[in-house]
Formats: sequence, C-alpha cells, structure tokens
Amino acid sequence: MTAALLTLGPTQAAPATDHAASSAPSTARVATGFTGKTVKLRLRRAVKKLPVATERRRGYDRDKFRHWIDANGDCQDTRDEVLKAESLTAVSGCDITSGEWRSYYDGEEWTSSSDVDIDHLVPLAEAWDSGARRWTAGTRQRFANDLGDRRALAAVTDNVNQSKSDQDPAEWMPALGRCRYVREWVAVKIRWRLAVDRPEKRALARRAGNCDNTVLKVRRATVRRKNTGGGGGGGGSANCAPGYSPCVPPPPPDLDCSDLDGPIRVTGSDPHNLDGDGDGWGCES
Repeated sequence: MTAALLTLGPTQAAPATDHAASSAPSTARVATGFTGKTVKLRLRRAVKKLPVATERRRGYDRDKFRHWIDANGDCQDTRDEVLKAESLTAVSGCDITSGEWRSYYDGEEWTSSSDVDIDHLVPLAEAWDSGARRWTAGTRQRFANDLGDRRALAAVTDNVNQSKSDQDPAEWMPALGRCRYVREWVAVKIRWRLAVDRPEKRALARRAGNCDNTVLKVRRATVRRKNTGGGGGGGGSANCAPGYSPCVPPPPPDLDCSDLDGPIRVTGSDPHNLDGDGDGWGCES
C-alpha cells in the first residue's frame, strides 16, 4: 500500500514488502484512514473517517472476483455456507436447496434457496470502483468469498438483490433494516480498506444521523495490491511522486485519495487530480 502524509495519530507500520525504498522520508505513513488490525468506533465517527476518492469503473469484469469457492473443502461453496449459516431451520447437504430464510431487506421469508440470492453487501463492481482494481487476484477472491465477517454477505430476496445491482447507498437502500444496512456497509468498507465517493459519504452520514450511534467493531482483512512498479515520470524523484508535499513514495499509476491518509499539499501540476476545488490541497474530506 502506498505510503502517505503524516496523520494526527499513530499509524501502524506497513509490511516491509509494501514500503517504498528505504531512502523515502521518515515522515511516510501507511495510507489507510484507519489504524490497527481491529477498528472500534462509533458509527458516525466511522463514517466521517472513511476516505473519499473518485470511483473508476474502467477495466471491471465480474470474473475478476472468483466466486463461489469451497475454501475449506467441505463440499459446500461460499453460497451454501451462507445459506446454512442464515437458515432459521437446520439444513444439510452439499448443495442446499431448502431451509428457511428471512430477507432483512424486505422482510420476506423463503423456503426454497432458488428464491434467495447471496448479496455482496458492497457489490463487486462498487468494490472495484473504490479500490479493488488495484488488488491482486487473490485478494479479490477473498473479498468475494468473505466468510470472516458475517456482514459481508447476506441471504436476501433474489429480485430485491437484482434491483440493488451495483448501487451504493446514495443510489439504493433496502425498504427495511436501513440502519443495519448502513452499519454493515461501513463495516465492510473499513474491513477491506475501500474508499467512498462524495455522494456516498453524504448519504451514509445522513442515514447514520438517524440511527443509534452504536459502536462498530471491525477486524480488517489483509489486502494485497498489485506491484505496479516505481514512480512516474514528469518530475519528482525515484522515491517521490511529482507534484505533492510531503513526499509520497512511488504510487500506483492511478493514485487517488483512498491511497492517502488525509489532506496533501499540491505543489505542482497535480498529475493525479487530487485537488478537485483548485485550492492547493488534495484529499481534504
């Protein structure tokens, strides 16, 4: 993960393989927006701390997120594991076809698994847009089959899931359970170090303001990023991206605010378009 600006609080050191060259300035920090392996924050504070970045759909393909897999070799793939975990009655077998499921999006109950979709709470396309495009294939597979946090995947009415498609909370919310949905959306974004765009953040803040300000506890997943090589041309140095202060060690080609841990001074041509309002500071939200 790209190193970035000093933060207001202590920040966890990145693994050695994720650091820029050892000659990078000592002020470099890991760019996450949240620190530590486990995040524990009240909902509204968690929303406020979500990093903002422009979303990019270019290059997305659903097949880049391999699912459903049988990770533990017990003959049930991820879909069946979720069906089993969320059924209100006991189920068995490798391919689960019957049980009892209540979709919290609309309150409907189903006994046939064919009426139930397993929803990626943060859709695969939304994940791609907000950071997963830079992940390794293995990290995308783990995201698409995340059984490590019950909030990541939900058994819901199939046509409701289809109406949601790849929309974020600024564009779609369930008819029921909206506060739960906001909590779980924020938790998944934190868990996988994903950014939000500005309309999404505004919608989350508005919704969270009408919900109990409960504590979110999130165990962050390990995210591996593709090796995109060193810094770009057009200025800067071998250890710094051009146009920014303090130094940002060599970023991915599509550096955005999800790579940074707060505002950064724009001193040059702003090759990564971080300063949207032209005031000389990027990533202010």
